[in-house]
Amino acid sequence: MGHCVIQLVTGPAGSGKSTYCHIMQEHGLAMGPKHRRRIHVANLDPAAEHFRYDVAFDVRDLISVDDVMDELQLGPNGSLVYCMEYLLQNMDWLEENLDNYDDDECVILYLIIDCPGQIELYTHIPVMNKIIDQLRMWGYNHKMVSVFVVDATFVTDPAKFISGSLLALSAMISMQLPHVNVLSKCDLVEEASMDRVLEMESALQLWDVLGGDRASSDGGSILSSSPFRNQLQPPIENSTKQNSSTARRNNRERRWNRLTEAICSLLDDYSMVGFIPLNINDEDSISHVLATVDHAIQYGEDLEVRGADYDDDVGGEVE
Repeated sequence: MGHCVIQLVTGPAGSGKSTYCHIMQEHGLAMGPKHRRRIHVANLDPAAEHFRYDVAFDVRDLISVDDVMDELQLGPNGSLVYCMEYLLQNMDWLEENLDNYDDDECVILYLIIDCPGQIELYTHIPVMNKIIDQLRMWGYNHKMVSVFVVDATFVTDPAKFISGSLLALSAMISMQLPHVNVLSKCDLVEEASMDRVLEMESALQLWDVLGGDRASSDGGSILSSSPFRNQLQPPIENSTKQNSSTARRNNRERRWNRLTEAICSLLDDYSMVGFIPLNINDEDSISHVLATVDHAIQYGEDLEVRGADYDDDVGGEVE
């Protein structure tokens, strides 16, 4: 075993992991003759319902969230954790499926694994860590890369963007793999707004510039524009109570701001979190993301050079 490279596509639910897998599979076949590759995609999400990519193998053939919910009367989150723990107890199933796609010593298989969207699996529940440890034992130690997908709509809100950065950092530390962060759904976000955030030199600068803008735009806007503003004003005799309440609120906001600044400083001090934008409608963007992931795993360095007459035959297990 161990003649394939593996992308583990992780990230929050709804961030676009399955779309990422589909786009990469199509892009692999659309690349030029010298670089074309067949990318296999496996589903490791027991809660998946449908996907557009061609499935190499599917964990739902072993166990699914729907079956667990029906038989054990668990909720969706508990059922997902149960399914992943069941997979850990039956890793021979995963080993057998990997063997089916990894039995040719002459070629390097490119496999993308679409992982579950429950973020706890990558932060504090050690399920994914144990699966990765088992993959290392099977010979994939230096052939795995984690691709953490975050919704680009987070870019429009500094607080959400910093939160997404912390999630990415937590997953990277927990999984202990070469790590690439991808901003998905960039086609749904105004390019100028996204570039403004990505061009910031630090998280602290991001919060100082955009966080302050958000606070000023939010604060008092509803009250000042409300036709009931006069009715909402407290009586004069309650001004002391109002001043006390305002002081407490201002003190709470100062403490929250100090906490946010400390978190931003943490991200800046280690400079370990960066994002690559992915626009599924832009071939250059897709190529850039794939090239970055390939570089992280050093894919292609040990491949044989192919001539220009390499034809459209991608039926075999090409890279």
